[in-house]
Amino acid sequence: MRTSDFDYDLPEELIAQHPPERRGDSRMLVLDPAAETMEIVPFHDFPDYFRAGDLIALNDTKVIKARLFAKKESGAKIEILLLSPVTGTSWNCLLKPAKRVAPDTVLRLLDPSLAESGRHVRLVSKDPAGNCVIEFLEPDVERTLAECGHMPLPPYIRRTVDYAPDAERYQTVYAKAPGAVAAPTAGLHFTPEVLNALTGKGVRRADLTLHVGQGTFKPVTVENIADHPMHSEHFILNAENAALLNRTRREGGRIAAIGTTSLRALESCVRDDGLFDAVETDTSIFIYPPYAVKSADMLLTNFHLPKSTLLMLVSAFAGHALVMEAYRYAVEERMRFFSYGDCMLILSRIGSC
Repeated sequence: MRTSDFDYDLPEELIAQHPPERRGDSRMLVLDPAAETMEIVPFHDFPDYFRAGDLIALNDTKVIKARLFAKKESGAKIEILLLSPVTGTSWNCLLKPAKRVAPDTVLRLLDPSLAESGRHVRLVSKDPAGNCVIEFLEPDVERTLAECGHMPLPPYIRRTVDYAPDAERYQTVYAKAPGAVAAPTAGLHFTPEVLNALTGKGVRRADLTLHVGQGTFKPVTVENIADHPMHSEHFILNAENAALLNRTRREGGRIAAIGTTSLRALESCVRDDGLFDAVETDTSIFIYPPYAVKSADMLLTNFHLPKSTLLMLVSAFAGHALVMEAYRYAVEERMRFFSYGDCMLILSRIGSC
């Protein structure tokens, strides 16, 4: 398929710049590929679509304050976006503007008020593509990020100053494993009340950890999507949660992936017989039509950027034509798009229709 097959018109005002006033006060487009129907309901109705013995698979990664601001001795301001750890005190990162910083340069980190913090990093190396490695000169990196870091909001969310609620709202209520530099956004809708309602219905929960990287926003720049080099992300599915997934499979329950990151992880450790292996590894799986998903029966997902790998994944799950029709309907109904926007619940994968 072609990248242009996944394009659609989106008015800029539908790109959500802030979360809803209360967590979970979002709308959900319920898409049924078997019946080829769609309707919009409040997200609070999510538990109504489940029955005892079903399972939701959640990505429990926690977003770190991965965006930092610093100054050179000259006073020039530098922005740092952490990507992944190399050692305990060094990280792969992006610098802006990277061309103004030479290796071995020491940068003075700024606190959230943009005053000097007394903490420093050193540029260890950079390559021609702009990929850099920095070293934190104070060994307590966690404390440095707490004192100096900002939430790494995606580029389509525009902030001139820090918006205090981002620290809480660009994070799921069940986040526990620090390491992501972008949120697993389908999980942002969940409240303790919705999770408790699911438990009360006998719906199981399996946690996995996939540390979402900046590559999730990487644009597809080739027309033949098969030529796109897919980014890699680290994930963990432990034995206890693999056993929960396998029990659900054997007993005939449905598995719902909460978000594209959960689906990528599940699809990377499911066997041909539909059962799961406990595993910790990196995945660069690229899911696009006509890929046949076999790890999950349902999918909750936000609305994704035009021509993105995430939209391609959703199209593989529910069918390209139907998904693009659903996106047109969401635009007509003025739903909110992207990270802080509304969501879509897909009731079955096309292979199980």
